[in-house]
Parts: sequence; C-alpha cells; structure tokens
Amino acid sequence: MKIEIWSDIMCPFCYIGKRQLETALAVFPNNDFEIEWKSFQLDPTITSQPDTDVYTFLAERKGMSIEQSKEMHKGVVERAKSVGLEYNFDKAVISNSLNAHRIIQLAKTKNIGDRMEEIFFKAYFTDGKDLNNGPALIQLGIEAGLEENEIREVLESDDLFLKEVQSDIKEAGELGVQGVPFFVFDRKYAVSGAQPVETFVKTIEEILK
Repeated sequence: MKIEIWSDIMCPFCYIGKRQLETALAVFPNNDFEIEWKSFQLDPTITSQPDTDVYTFLAERKGMSIEQSKEMHKGVVERAKSVGLEYNFDKAVISNSLNAHRIIQLAKTKNIGDRMEEIFFKAYFTDGKDLNNGPALIQLGIEAGLEENEIREVLESDDLFLKEVQSDIKEAGELGVQGVPFFVFDRKYAVSGAQPVETFVKTIEEILK
C-alpha cells in the first residue's frame, strides 16, 4: 500500500500526524507500506526571523494577544506529548522551509525520505534548530545518511530539486489540499489532518478489504 503525505516540516500537526499514522501501521505488521513524503509550504513567503519568537509571530499573523498565542501553543504541546513528542516552542526558529524541502527531495532519491523527515521534525520542534541554516542542514542531512558534498551541492544551487518541491505543491493544489498533513492512501482514500489513530486504522482496513 502506498501512502503519500503532504507536509511542511514546520507544521506541528504534521509531526503529530506522523506518529499517529505510525501507530496505526503497527496494527498491520504483515503488510508492506510505502511512505512517500510530499513537499508543502504553509507560507512560502516567510523569511528567517531568528529574533522573533513563535508566540509573537503567531499573535501578529492571527491578530491575537501574546497570551492567547501562548495558550494556543500550550494546547499543541500537550497534544504532542500525548503521542510521545516533546515540543519546545521557546526554542523554535522562524524560517523558510524551502531548502529543507529540497534536502528531503534529495533524501527521497536515496530512499531515506522518511528518516530525513523525522530528523527535521525533531530538529525544529524539539531541538530549536534553524532549518534554513546551511551548517545545520548539512549536519542533519549527514545524520540521515546523506553525503556532505551532495547536500552542499543542493544548498549552493538555487534550482536543484526546486522543480520537485514545486511539483508536489502544485499537485496538492490539484487535489484540493487546503492544509497539512494530508494523507492519500493508494490514490483511493484521503485523510486530512492529524486524525486519531483509529481513523487511520479504519481507512487502511477499508482499502485492504
């Protein structure tokens, strides 16, 4: 069964959805699942803002108070904790995710896209890494199993793997994707959002029938 996942590595619900899907897949140990991560940018216009904390950033974007923003993030932290994830929004760095997506596209050619995705999620939400920082991307890419020279080649180019990122985003638009995470199972069923484990289990059961 092929499962395609449109995701942005700076989307908190995408990491949560990844864990919930993995829990669901463990219910079917005798089945083979092919996971393909697809690029999506929640906001391609974002510039790196290392001096702006996420609470202020969201408050300004949504027209809410800092207190309301902190309360909203607190709810996300609790939800992440419920699936075994540690979110440290105090350390999160606002930046554009395009280069990280290009590295993920490179990783996909080596069949380590899922591992790269996991490493980037943890780096952003738990460790407070700047995912538009060249040295950080190189370090994380090597951790996933990529060669330093091939990572540098991507980062030193403006267009290497850019078409693949743009193609994924265009495809998302054609499918009517309004937000991420967005899961497509064998091009037959779609699940939008970080749904409960039971939802993923039922969807897989329906396809297997």
